[in-house]
Amino acid sequence: MRFAIEEILETIQMIGTSRLDIRTVTLGVNLFDCSDRDGEVAGEKAYRKLLRLGKNLCTVTSDIETEFGIPIVNTRLSVSPVSWIVSSNNPEDYVRFVKWLDRAAEELGVNFIGGYSAMVQKGFSTGDRALIESIPEALSRTERVCSSINVASTRAGINMDAVLLMGHIIKRCAEATADKDGLACAKLVVFANAVEDNPFMAGSFHGSGEPECVINIGVSGPGVVKDAIKKLGDGNLGDIAEVIKRTSFKITRMGELVGNEISKRLGIPFGVVDVSLAPTPAVGDSVAEILEEMGLEACGGHGSTAALAMLVDAVKKGGCFASSSVGGLSGAFIPVSEDAAMIRAAEEKVITLDKLEAMTSVCSVGLDMIAIPGDTSAEVIAGIIADEAAIGMINHKTTGVRIIPAPGKTVGDYVEFGGLLGRAPVMAVNSANPAAFVRRGGRIPAPIHSLKN
Repeated sequence: MRFAIEEILETIQMIGTSRLDIRTVTLGVNLFDCSDRDGEVAGEKAYRKLLRLGKNLCTVTSDIETEFGIPIVNTRLSVSPVSWIVSSNNPEDYVRFVKWLDRAAEELGVNFIGGYSAMVQKGFSTGDRALIESIPEALSRTERVCSSINVASTRAGINMDAVLLMGHIIKRCAEATADKDGLACAKLVVFANAVEDNPFMAGSFHGSGEPECVINIGVSGPGVVKDAIKKLGDGNLGDIAEVIKRTSFKITRMGELVGNEISKRLGIPFGVVDVSLAPTPAVGDSVAEILEEMGLEACGGHGSTAALAMLVDAVKKGGCFASSSVGGLSGAFIPVSEDAAMIRAAEEKVITLDKLEAMTSVCSVGLDMIAIPGDTSAEVIAGIIADEAAIGMINHKTTGVRIIPAPGKTVGDYVEFGGLLGRAPVMAVNSANPAAFVRRGGRIPAPIHSLKN
């Protein structure tokens, strides 16, 4: 791959002034050969394999960060969905297994490990149910482990039994980490149409069609996009879309360069560049500020969904032109706690849970890092999950819910997580009770347009 000197100089400027970075380098590892019904046995096998394959990951990423001058914020691991590896009907087996994953992540020096996951869009295996029941204990007793459960897909419909169960699991996760504002919930996402090569947490897992091991890159540059639009000045919306597309092209090229170099040095195949604009709590590193730079008074006001749709489309177009390896989610995240302007909009009640739900119909994922009152019922949380899953199912897209019913807190209070997870005001939830609906159970059938064969 060859880069023009102008590209290199422009990228250096983006890094220096607009907070451009590689948000994550994620090593995906297949653990099928570690399978065992005994969680302790399977866990030790997985631990040894992860140490063998990941031993140079942090060293290589650190070397490249220094040599290229490109910030790499996180290094991570993702593994095969654990419900496929342990296959036990005893939740304790999964807890024993997950401690080995956490230990491996700690010894390798990575920030997070994803894959404590199950795919239940059409029903539960015995192992799936046992893993799900173990999630509150697993996430409250580990530091780096992240979990995801896929409850719906366009081809299968929505497993409403799983949706209701996850409502209860989220409540239990919050209660298990009440002293940390429900931190376990920040490491758990409920998906529709989960992606098998996603490098971003908490939803990362190593899919069944992936290689034995692979390097996936997650790039991010909301500050770069915002600055590019600001420099444009008074252009029309078509001009703005073109600027976003060109900027996304440059961001993706940087991700491609880093991914290929890490792949070469580790001797591990390069997978995808996920071109997602992922914000941080730092001022100037905000997706919401991009929308405001387009002309909105505040993110969440009328016009926000249209602006976000244009942003995501332009990001995807630029990324796909820059690389044949664009994958993952690729678009824009709108997590409340991780975006300074989003936090401000929530504080001022410009943005609400209902408006966020509308915006998720066009963004990369879904309702992300949203704090709600601690006394919100499991059934209301299940209703929120079901609504988001329906958006994903009908629109052939990935959607997710990462929501925190903050123990002991109510609207206007705050949860504090620190780091990339940030802080968030507790937002109001519609009080109408969907309990009778979500308790019916069964499966919402797949839409007619799922029949494509």
